[in-house]
Amino acid sequence: MKSKHIVTYPNTKFAVISDLHYYDNSLGTTGVAFENVLKSDRKLLKDSADLLNFAVDNILKYNVKFVLVPGDLTKDGELLCHQKAAKALSKLTNHGVKVYVIPGNHDINNPLSYKYEGNVEIRVPNITPNEFSDIYKDCGYNSTIYRDPNTLSYVVEPVDNLWVVALDTCRYKENKPRHKEIVSGKLSQDEEKWLCDILKKAKLNKKAVIVLEHHGLVEHWTGQNKLDPAFLIQNYKHVGKFVASYDVRLAFTGHYHAQDITLGNFDNDGFIYDIETGSLVTPPCPVRYCSINENKITIKSDFLIDKLHPNTSFAKNARQFVFDSIRRYAYKTLREYLVSAADADKIAKYIAVSFVEHYNGDEKIKDRPFFDRSKLRCWSKIVFSREKYIIDGLWRDLPPKDNDITLDLNKI
Repeated sequence: MKSKHIVTYPNTKFAVISDLHYYDNSLGTTGVAFENVLKSDRKLLKDSADLLNFAVDNILKYNVKFVLVPGDLTKDGELLCHQKAAKALSKLTNHGVKVYVIPGNHDINNPLSYKYEGNVEIRVPNITPNEFSDIYKDCGYNSTIYRDPNTLSYVVEPVDNLWVVALDTCRYKENKPRHKEIVSGKLSQDEEKWLCDILKKAKLNKKAVIVLEHHGLVEHWTGQNKLDPAFLIQNYKHVGKFVASYDVRLAFTGHYHAQDITLGNFDNDGFIYDIETGSLVTPPCPVRYCSINENKITIKSDFLIDKLHPNTSFAKNARQFVFDSIRRYAYKTLREYLVSAADADKIAKYIAVSFVEHYNGDEKIKDRPFFDRSKLRCWSKIVFSREKYIIDGLWRDLPPKDNDITLDLNKI
C-alpha cells in the first residue's frame, strides 16, 4: 500500500543504542544488598561501563553522522553514573559524531539511587531535570532548534531537512521518596500541544521527522498492553495515529529491552515503524546501524554479547544470568497464584525461554519448544491457560523483521 503523502527523507547514516543503565562499580558490586539487586533484574550492571565503551569504539568505525539514545542512561539516576555515562558518550562527540539523548524512567529524581555496602543500601545523589539537560548539554540540549519549556523534549536537525523530535515521555515529577520510580510514560496535554505545533512546523517547512522516545508507540507483541502497559506510552494508539498522521515514518524507542520492529498501520492516517532497540546491558547487547538512502532505511543489528570478551565464558554466563532472572520472576509470580512448586518451575522455564527469544528478535514459531501441559496439576492447567496469551504473543513475531531489514518509507 502506497502512502497518500510522499515523504522525502535525506540520505544519512546513524546508530542507535538504548537502555545503557550505566552503573559505576565504585558504588559497590559485592555483598547481600547488591546481589539482591542483580537477582531482581536482568541487567549486566557490573559490565555496563565495558559495554558502553565497547559500543562507542565500534560505532566510531561505521562513519555515522549521529547516535540516538532512547533513555535509561543510568541504573537508577545516580549523579555519578550520569557523569560517567556522559563522559563515555563524549568520545563520540569529540570525534564529530552527534549524540542525542532523552531520559528514561530510571534517570531523573529516582528514589532508588543507592550505593551498596554489605547488606546495606545507602542513598547517593540523583539529579533533577535541569541537571540532566546540563550534564547532557553536548548530547542534544545545546543544539536545539526548539525546546518544550515544561519538559525535556526538544528538536534538533542533525542533517539538512531531517528533524529528530526527542520526546520526554517520563513521569519523574511524580516520583516520591522511598517509593519505586514510576515506570509508565505519557504526554501531558501541554506537551501534546507542543508536539502538534512542532509537527505542523515540520510539515510546513518540508522537514522529514524521526521521533525519539523511551516508551513504545506501538504494541510489540499481541498482549503486551495487557501484561506490561507501563512499557507503552499511555493512549499509545492515539499518540501513534496522531504522529503518523503528520507523515512521520520512524520512531526509535527502548524501555522493553527487546529487539523488535513493529508496523503501526493507521490506514488513512498513515503508518509508522516503531523501531525498539534492546538494552545494551541485556543480551544480546545490541547496537543498531541505520542508513537512509533514496527514501529507504536499511537497518543492521550488531550484537556485542559475543564480541566483548571473546574466547571466554562471558557470553554464555550472561545469557544464563538473564534466563535465570526471568525464570525467578516468573516462578515467584506463579507461586503467588498458588501454582505448585514443581509446576511453577516448569512453566517459569518456558516463559523465560520465550522472553529471551523476544529479546533477541526475529522469533520463529518453528523454534518454539513443545510444552506438555497434560502433566500439570489441574489448577496449574487453569493458570497456564489464562496466561498462555503471553507465550503465544511473544512467539508470534509481528511484522516486519526485527534485526536486519530494508524498509520503504513511502509504502508498506
